Amino acid sequence: MKAFAIDINCDVGEGIGNEPEIFPYISSCNIACGGHAGTEETMSKVVALALEHGVKIGAHPSYPDKANFGREVLNIPNEMLIQSIKDQMNVFDIILNRKKVKLHHIKAHGALYNQTAKDPKLAKTYLEAISAYKEKAVLYVPFGSVVAELAMEVGFQIWYEAFADRNYNADLSLVSRKSDNALIQEPKEALAHVLPIIKDAKVKTVSGRFHKIEANTLCVHGDTASALEILMYLSRELPKNQVQIQK
Repeated sequence: MKAFAIDINCDVGEGIGNEPEIFPYISSCNIACGGHAGTEETMSKVVALALEHGVKIGAHPSYPDKANFGREVLNIPNEMLIQSIKDQMNVFDIILNRKKVKLHHIKAHGALYNQTAKDPKLAKTYLEAISAYKEKAVLYVPFGSVVAELAMEVGFQIWYEAFADRNYNADLSLVSRKSDNALIQEPKEALAHVLPIIKDAKVKTVSGRFHKIEANTLCVHGDTASALEILMYLSRELPKNQVQIQK
């Protein structure tokens, strides 16, 4: 019987405070670095916790928009966005250097993540902002996205990411959080959702049809109410389904 392996990541350092509970069940983390959430103090604490649990460390830059938690598109000049992302990364770098740890990956947050998936101009701006990390870090990106294609063209190493706690539209965009069926909150539903992604490279969309998708890593949002329950359930049930979590 074929065996499978998957990374499981979580967005953290966003003020929820559940990191000590969830870190035993994940293999990589995306730490808010001041754009939508996070301070030097929270970054430092979460980095230390990740080291303690052997969790791969990633940066989670965002639009500079704490008021909307980075979930609204900001109409700001490219230069301002580039500088903001560089500033976020620089602060995070200082903390990593202080703790003598290397950055594993970068994952954009919220609206920046969703928009770079489909907007070539914004994707190029984002990639320019993090160009210094091309040889240093993996980029977490959606399968079939504009940013994935452009990142590979300019030499980034990428990991495709899928979401364990979010439903998909037919075009592989995430169902809007404004919709009632955006979130998957029941652990059993999350398992049923991710197994075809891992084993068959396909995802069931809200239309009821399956679409091709690839994933190296699965995300469970740290601010999903049942995040801990989902992670505990996946940690227990994935191995029973011939899927190991990559530490």
